[in-house]
Amino acid sequence: MKKLTGPFTQILPMTGLPIKGALKDEQMHIISQGGVLTENGRIVALGDFKKLRKENPSAQVEKITGQHVLLPGFVDCHTHICFGGNRAKDYAMRIQGKTYLEIARAGGGIWDSVTQTREASEAELIITLVQRAERHLSEGVTTIEVKSGYGLNIDNELKQLKAIKQAAGQTKASLIPTCLAAHMRPKDFNGSSIEYLTHVLQDLLPIIKQQELTNRVDIFIEESAFNTFDATKYLLAAKEMGFDITVHADQFTADGSTVAVEMGAVSADHLEASTKHEINLLANSDTVAVTLPGASLGLGMNYAPARKLLDGGACVAIASDWNPGSAPMGDLLMQAAVMSAAEKLSTAEVFAGLTFRAAKALNLNDRGVLTEGYRADMQTYPCADYREILYYQGKLKPDIIYVNGDLI
Repeated sequence: MKKLTGPFTQILPMTGLPIKGALKDEQMHIISQGGVLTENGRIVALGDFKKLRKENPSAQVEKITGQHVLLPGFVDCHTHICFGGNRAKDYAMRIQGKTYLEIARAGGGIWDSVTQTREASEAELIITLVQRAERHLSEGVTTIEVKSGYGLNIDNELKQLKAIKQAAGQTKASLIPTCLAAHMRPKDFNGSSIEYLTHVLQDLLPIIKQQELTNRVDIFIEESAFNTFDATKYLLAAKEMGFDITVHADQFTADGSTVAVEMGAVSADHLEASTKHEINLLANSDTVAVTLPGASLGLGMNYAPARKLLDGGACVAIASDWNPGSAPMGDLLMQAAVMSAAEKLSTAEVFAGLTFRAAKALNLNDRGVLTEGYRADMQTYPCADYREILYYQGKLKPDIIYVNGDLI
């Protein structure tokens, strides 16, 4: 049965906007006093509420009262929210002036999360992952990418990916799994970095493929992780196995995004250290530039050059990087709003980076905009003007959320 929902003070469908490059607010289409017609979880039509009601007399009507601005549900295309424990000790060291590498050498960093995640049972990981996903969903994030990478051996990487798969059945949010077994060479692996990556390729990825745990593979290219030569060989092999590939790139040194572009990665994520060279490479490629303001806030470092990337013509998405170490906050809208002030991003650029451009970073072509045939993943904010959403810098939260047309 068709359902007509509205009227909304404003609807921002985010349609008709280019996938790459800078955007002005004036380019956004705004429907005043609009309605959304849905059926079987998909959008059938958008337009003037009264007109839609007249044209669809048999539709069930869900009346919206008060002032509301309707947007597509947000897509968080980079998170690490499947983990055990926390790294509060790391944060305390960081705000005392210790560097990322110093903390790692002192026993903190990624390896600390690996130890705590290995100690957690699959059931415990499912419970905490669902809790984090539900919080994200309550804040308008209807699609959430979730990485492994805190297992770093066959059994525990599989444990994480199975937990993500099980958690997906316990939340209305869409969880998109990614294998990040190449987060770092585990300290307890008896061999070189390339030997570890070969081990992952031969002994883990075939099981993941067979059990359909994910079709995405990620790698961290950095001094503390994997070099460009080894990463290129790994990504090429993973791609030949049929996986979509993505890269943790240019967080501290500018090398990873070059590999990402050369390998045809779906996205290059982080980019805080990207220079003009890397910006030009990304702008002239189909690789999505994923910025992670939460990591910049958590580490006290500069933001990725989002303004330069957009002006250069890149497709720029914004994700939370929610993780137990460098980005523990996980508030996607707040992070995007704060970065927009620093990087001088328009509201249109921020909303695009949180919706259809973020969906592109996950190779999802059924969400991120409100249009006929797309998923009815939607959120409303209790205001009369869409500009109020970023104005309150993340403190204005959505009050109505729909997933596949169902009221959450």
